[in-house]
Amino acid sequence: MSDKNTPFGFDRRRFLQGSALAAGALALPQFALAHGHTKKPSELIVRAWGGAWGESLKAGVADPFTAATGIPVRLDFTEDNEIKPKIWAAVDQGRVPPIHVNWDTTTNATISALRGATVDLGDLKGLDGLLSIAKPTGIDGWPLVNTYSYVYVCAYRPEAFPDGPPKSWRVMLDPKFKGRVALYDDGIGFNPIAVIAGGGTAADIPSNMEPAYAFYRDLKKNEPLLGEDADFTTWFQNGEIDIACTISVNARAAKQKGINVEWTVPQEGCKVDTDGLWIPKGLPENEEYWSKRFIEFAVTREAQEKWCSLLGLPPVFPGLEPPADLAGDPSYPTAPADFEKLVSVPSPILVENQPIWFAKFSEIMQG
Repeated sequence: MSDKNTPFGFDRRRFLQGSALAAGALALPQFALAHGHTKKPSELIVRAWGGAWGESLKAGVADPFTAATGIPVRLDFTEDNEIKPKIWAAVDQGRVPPIHVNWDTTTNATISALRGATVDLGDLKGLDGLLSIAKPTGIDGWPLVNTYSYVYVCAYRPEAFPDGPPKSWRVMLDPKFKGRVALYDDGIGFNPIAVIAGGGTAADIPSNMEPAYAFYRDLKKNEPLLGEDADFTTWFQNGEIDIACTISVNARAAKQKGINVEWTVPQEGCKVDTDGLWIPKGLPENEEYWSKRFIEFAVTREAQEKWCSLLGLPPVFPGLEPPADLAGDPSYPTAPADFEKLVSVPSPILVENQPIWFAKFSEIMQG
């Protein structure tokens, strides 16, 4: 599965155009004045996902940063798995890397951090005021800064659940939903939850994944549909599925497009993940300096409020009001108590074990 397909084919361009602040609205001249003593680069290159993802970063972070500093920000839409070996090669060979800042999944960023390719960001201002999820777990220092979280929710068709939202993921095993259950084609976002749904506990992850595999063997009998983000919208829109595990922003985007879909966090919980920003080693001193300022700005109240609102995802800056339609939504965690209902797996564990889980998922589902 590609980590950042355009969710449900959702085009947020109109939403962005209608709600984006003017470039000068977040000019923050004090930010530029505070850092005006270091030579500015001709531009900052930030790797990003395309479509609505890139548009949200541009409107919420890049354009206001440029307005504040005068430094143009160019978004590079090279795929994350394509840019990674180029960065590594530059670091290994002592060359200047091809980008200044990488917007990445936390798992992928952790791989680069463990390889020693990332700059430590512990000296950024404001880190101590962020929610604890901003700091990567299971790894020393601040090789990256997590910028928001997202939840793999239980999305469902209300007509199929007249008595209310599903209380347990085990409803997927009900024979009446045969052929009407959907998961990502590698099990991403669900593998840890399958352990709990299969009778295990979060403490079993990753040493005892057998409860998850037992759950998958039972689920296989119900002939689940396996696909990627774009498939879910087609299936829900055509009434072909009744329940699915998908990223919360995807379910919300589908609902905004008029598709009759709701979502919930069942009793076993849902997996919560993060994306983050990091800087590759090997930049000239002044370029590394301003790259740090970009990330520093990205986690300020002003930037987080705009960027994360456009994404519909919970920010790491505390105390911001969620979009009206997500107020009180358990898939939009904003306080420590909210995260207690969710399952978070440290990135180093995902780095080591996720390929094994993906392979086992495929083996069971294709067997």
